[in-house]
Amino acid sequence: MARPQYRGARLAMAVAMAFSMMLAVPLPAAAHPEVCDGKESETASSAAFELASSVLNVVNLFAGVFPTQAPAQESSDEGCFTEAEVAAMDDSGATLAPGDTASSPNVTLLANLPKSGPFEAYSAFGSDLAFWGRYAFQGNYNGFQITDVSDRANPSIVSQVNCPGSQNDISVWKNLVVTSTDSRRNDDSCNSFALGTTTTPSSTDPNAEYWEGLKIFDWSNPADPRLVTTVETDCGSHTHTILPEEDRVLVYVSSYDINPNAKDCRSTGSSNDHDKISIVEIPLDRPQDASVIAEPVLFPDGGNPGNAYTRPTRGCHDITVYQAKKLAAGACMGEGVIMDISDPVSPKVLSSVRDDNFAFWHSATFSNDGRTVVFTDELGGGGSPTCNPTVGPTKGADGIYDVTDPNAPVFASYFKIPRTQSNSENCVAHNGNVMPVPGRDVMVQAWYQGGLSIFDFTDPYNPRELGWFERGPYVRPDTGGAGLSGGWSTYWYNGNIFTNEIQQGLDVHTFADRTTGLAANLPYLNAQTQEPPPRRR
Repeated sequence: MARPQYRGARLAMAVAMAFSMMLAVPLPAAAHPEVCDGKESETASSAAFELASSVLNVVNLFAGVFPTQAPAQESSDEGCFTEAEVAAMDDSGATLAPGDTASSPNVTLLANLPKSGPFEAYSAFGSDLAFWGRYAFQGNYNGFQITDVSDRANPSIVSQVNCPGSQNDISVWKNLVVTSTDSRRNDDSCNSFALGTTTTPSSTDPNAEYWEGLKIFDWSNPADPRLVTTVETDCGSHTHTILPEEDRVLVYVSSYDINPNAKDCRSTGSSNDHDKISIVEIPLDRPQDASVIAEPVLFPDGGNPGNAYTRPTRGCHDITVYQAKKLAAGACMGEGVIMDISDPVSPKVLSSVRDDNFAFWHSATFSNDGRTVVFTDELGGGGSPTCNPTVGPTKGADGIYDVTDPNAPVFASYFKIPRTQSNSENCVAHNGNVMPVPGRDVMVQAWYQGGLSIFDFTDPYNPRELGWFERGPYVRPDTGGAGLSGGWSTYWYNGNIFTNEIQQGLDVHTFADRTTGLAANLPYLNAQTQEPPPRRR
């Protein structure tokens, strides 16, 4: 069926006009997608973005979309695209209009459960996903939602926990839910305020007291989860990864200097670099006693110093563990690392890879046999349009590495979705997982407004796309303008593909491919805690 054409010319012209009214100001990309929207600080340049957009009434991705309850971001050394750069991008190949959808013939949208209640607002961004049995756990900047997905065509809300503190990266193990807070709060409760509001100290005060870290909930009653305890971690918890053991759960807490001058976000060295992770222990019989038990420094030499394009290494954005292989893969801003986790409380970096095409090493996914790793580059922090021929196929993409020898990874190839997105659509490689199919490596992955992609990297040197789905450009219902949207996390779980959308809620897709019949069912899923795929019986 023919689709209406949605070209970016008018948007580009409007942006160029807006740009002519102000200086070209680089916007930070901190892998908080909203940080590239021009409201990362209360500066004159940010005001200029909003003023120009208001005067021209343009559809401007970078205007006025930072969540009002979230703290301002103060880091200024992280490069995004200027308005002029966006205006110069070639999005003439974008084909979808707002409200349109398109997909490969083998992918079907089966159901969508919209955001609601405390998560309905534009600023309540949907984030990560986890699964336990019949339940999906949807992270959101305002808390999390437990959704019954036993009827795939009719997912239903079981409970909503209103507990603001972005990003609320989420994991589940048995009766416990763990969430991450990486925005400075005045306390550790679910009634906390973000610093920088009228009731709390200014977010620009580097010595202001604040709380960031992990929250641990008991969901024994799915209809009424309760907060058990919190654990403060230095520099917050941008993401986390669980390592379940018999009587405890270890949590690797990834954080980095979104605000390099903030208290507790500085390193112990002579610079402000933050180069450690926090390891939290949660005793399963006494989760209220959870605490930080180690803070290993992964980069004693400081890591990648960065360059004009690649961010310097100042901690990790995300870590994926493969306990059966005693390995972990870390995406650490300026580099990707392979770690030995034989002693999980003392992980050791075995090797590091760098790539001048990668602006921000964001996440990592092992193949089913642990011999390949897919690293993602979150160019533009998730808030920029990078899926176009101007940016090209090797930036904002996946980098696939052969780690047969974990001490000496070998670059194999890049993968990036081939469909051009308009300049109003944030699009870049983001979160995904590998289908549990022995002998095959098929990954489903979110690309924000680029939709979802399914690709086979069984041969890491020749990845190929198997299927895809996308929506047209998102239009904010409150303003009629563009905004941040798209899939944050896309995961395969027990016969279907699930996406937690920033604005659209939970999507459930079917994928008609012979691979699906080979995929095993799982009792749970935490995508960053990989396990060997069980064989179907």
